[in-house]
Amino acid sequence: MNRAELFSKIALFPLHARGLAEEILAGDYGSVFKGQGIEFDEVRHYQAGDDIRSVDWNASARFGAPFVKMYREEKEMSVFILLDVSPSMYSSLARPGVYSGQLKPYEQGLLAAALIAFSASRTGQRVGALFFDKGIRRVFYPRKGRGHIMAILGNGLNEAEEGEKRDAEAGDRGSNLEAALTGAGRLLKRRSLVVIISDFYAAGWESEFFSLSRGHDLIAVRISSPHNREIPPWGILPLQDPETSYRLHALPHSPAFRKAWQEWHRERQNYWEAQCRRAGASFLNLSVSDDAAGVLFRFFSERKKK
Repeated sequence: MNRAELFSKIALFPLHARGLAEEILAGDYGSVFKGQGIEFDEVRHYQAGDDIRSVDWNASARFGAPFVKMYREEKEMSVFILLDVSPSMYSSLARPGVYSGQLKPYEQGLLAAALIAFSASRTGQRVGALFFDKGIRRVFYPRKGRGHIMAILGNGLNEAEEGEKRDAEAGDRGSNLEAALTGAGRLLKRRSLVVIISDFYAAGWESEFFSLSRGHDLIAVRISSPHNREIPPWGILPLQDPETSYRLHALPHSPAFRKAWQEWHRERQNYWEAQCRRAGASFLNLSVSDDAAGVLFRFFSERKKK
């Protein structure tokens, strides 16, 4: 899909995002931002029934009477999107010489990011983004406003073009999800909703993922392909690892190869889900063949009920 086609889809999202905004951020913040942040408001005299853990011992000692700390719910929170732009997000398993008409993983990821960004902006939330591959390529600090959203998505469209042309040398490849998670943790000072959009073909990210989950509400969106489950039974198929440039010729009609292919992808999926559960993060598998708006709406509708 070229830039004009992607832009034409994104241009309609402010209209389609109305319903999604209600599911993601409107209404009951507590059901969306699990364990959300609270801010100190004031101290007042202790009253019968107050939780002893809320006693402000310093104030109580200073004034010679018991005081308790009062907090208020932090209603305005940032939505921060981490979007993977590494080479594997541009790969597709289309038969050589035949256009499949299927979105590439990055294109589907960008559409999901656009829907979430427009929905958050519609309810007055600050939105930020971080684009990463082997390092952090671009950071947009959380801000409000449609102009800011369009700047983020404009960069996303530029990445779509540059990703196809990027140098194929091994030194320019790789996905450093660990660095992206570390960067987000350092940048975000208050509890935020962090949405990670990636194929999660990376190593060493688990510790930082778990660490980030302790201070923020995490949603992991894994972009996948139907071919992860079932590879087409074509003849000799040339394959290249987009992250390492390693090449091989496969025999997808071979039962042994098809079984190994399915098992490898199933193990990756199961491992990713296990890490998300361990960290207490919500997770969503989004296929390149899915309608992103419909899948996200159902996901946040279910999440809101929990």
